[in-house]
Amino acid sequence: MQKNVVLFLIFIVFIATGMPAMSYEEPQYKIVKKTDIYEVRRYAQRTVAQAKYDEEDSGFRILFDYISGKNESATDVAMTVPVAQSKDINMTVPVTQTNNHGKMVMQFFLPKKYTKETAPRPKDSRIDIIDLPATYYAVISYSGFASEENFQKHYKKLKNELDENSITVSGPPIKATYNSPFTLPFFRRNEAMYRLNWD
Repeated sequence: MQKNVVLFLIFIVFIATGMPAMSYEEPQYKIVKKTDIYEVRRYAQRTVAQAKYDEEDSGFRILFDYISGKNESATDVAMTVPVAQSKDINMTVPVTQTNNHGKMVMQFFLPKKYTKETAPRPKDSRIDIIDLPATYYAVISYSGFASEENFQKHYKKLKNELDENSITVSGPPIKATYNSPFTLPFFRRNEAMYRLNWD
C-alpha cells in the first residue's frame, strides 16, 4: 500500500513538472560569455510568429490559434519553447519592434524547418512571420512563477550587471518562459533577456 502511494506521488510530480515540455524544440545558440549571474548567447537565425496585442487581449491565444491550424493552409505547427514576451517600444535598432501605443509583443519560435517564406500564412492580421537574424542576448535564468514581479526582479538584476560590465543593450527586457502553467514553481524554467550591441 505504501509503495503504491509513493509511486502515485512520483507520477503526480512527473505530470506537474511539465517534463514533456523539455522535448520541445528550442532555438539554437552558442554561449560566448558566462558569469555567476548571466550568460551571453549568440542565437542562430530563426523564424518567429509574432503578435502585437493590447493588454486586454491574449497574445498567447492569438498565436496558439495560429499554430493550431487557424492559418491559410490549415496546417498544425509544432509547439516550441520558449514563448517570448516584451513591451513594444520605439527603438532605432533594426528588427526591434517599433510602436509606442502600449502594445505588447509575444513571439512563438517556429520549428527550424520553417522560414518566413515557407511558414503557414496567418489569417489574423495581428500576426507577422519574421526571420530574426543571428543575434546576441544576455540571459539570466530563474525558477518560480512567471509573474511580472519575478520578471522585473530578474531583468533589473541583469541590467545592473550589464551596466557594471559596460555592456550595452539594444531593446526592452524580454520574458522567456518554457513550461506550462501546471508546472510546479520550483521546477519552472524562466529567463529574462536583453538584446545586445555585441562586437
